[in-house]
Amino acid sequence: MNKNDSGFTLIELMVVIVIIGILAGFIVPKLMHRTGQAAQTRSKADIASIKTALQLFKLDTGRYPTSGEGLQALRSAPGGVRGYQKGGYLEKDPKDPWGRTYIYTYPGTHGNEFDIVSYGADEAPGGDGENADVESWDIN
Repeated sequence: MNKNDSGFTLIELMVVIVIIGILAGFIVPKLMHRTGQAAQTRSKADIASIKTALQLFKLDTGRYPTSGEGLQALRSAPGGVRGYQKGGYLEKDPKDPWGRTYIYTYPGTHGNEFDIVSYGADEAPGGDGENADVESWDIN
């Protein structure tokens, strides 16, 4: 081997791998606890977008979708609706971060015109952390 040959020795590579492993050991557990928080935050953002789409639907049609029509009415026009925006109000079907459809109720029962709910990771009412419900009446 020439002195001009460049590269890493096996020892140098092992040291780097050990350092990366140690850093990952500290960082990954902290990030894993954030996935539930990230899903909750995304769910709140989704509900805010759905609320905006529902308000646009009402502006164009003069009413909100019924509970029976559901949020699907934001993707394709329900029968007999005038003024519906061509192409709909949402690009894709609204699913919560856990892959389930948001629950839509019209008229709302919490002092709002409509209610939108995601039951969180556990798919059951109540809970805390990642299992906490995300509700439209709690989002400004």
